[in-house]
Amino acid sequence: MTNRRLAVATAGAAAAGLIAAIAIRNRRRNHIAFKVVDNFDIHKYLGLWYEIARIDHKFEKHKVNATAQYSINQKGDIHVMNRGYDKVKKEWSEVSGKAKQLKRSKAKLKVSFFGPFYAPYNVIDMDDYYKYALVAGKNFDYLWILSREKSIPDRINEQFLNKAKEIGFDTSRLIWPSHNRINP
Repeated sequence: MTNRRLAVATAGAAAAGLIAAIAIRNRRRNHIAFKVVDNFDIHKYLGLWYEIARIDHKFEKHKVNATAQYSINQKGDIHVMNRGYDKVKKEWSEVSGKAKQLKRSKAKLKVSFFGPFYAPYNVIDMDDYYKYALVAGKNFDYLWILSREKSIPDRINEQFLNKAKEIGFDTSRLIWPSHNRINP
């Protein structure tokens, strides 16, 4: 190999290494370690949840009547089924995934809808009866208010909004999808 080729190869390897280091640093920076609910019982969390509010993203764009169903499958893993009605396409859609609890008695999970790729799922507040939950994702771009019913009491909603603001979420970004359609 000539000196010129060696220099080009070395510069290319150094650039690739720098790009990889920046990507890893940014990935870590984009993940926030949210404090989660202690003494969390995953079995009480199972069942149907209605999405009351969310910070919108492309995978839920135009969705109303959004629900999440959590169950234990035959292997003992947590199965997740998200459903919603796309008001632009005028059709129901669903996506199936899986979740894993990261630490027993902690409300820190990871969820996957696309093969080996998992995203953080953090229950950061909930009532004692597992009727209402405030869930954060990996950073301040992911927040959901969930309920076992199609609505939520004002006092719980206010509690969740205050907690989200306290942590640093911009709650003005929340959208409040309707639940006016019956799932087929």
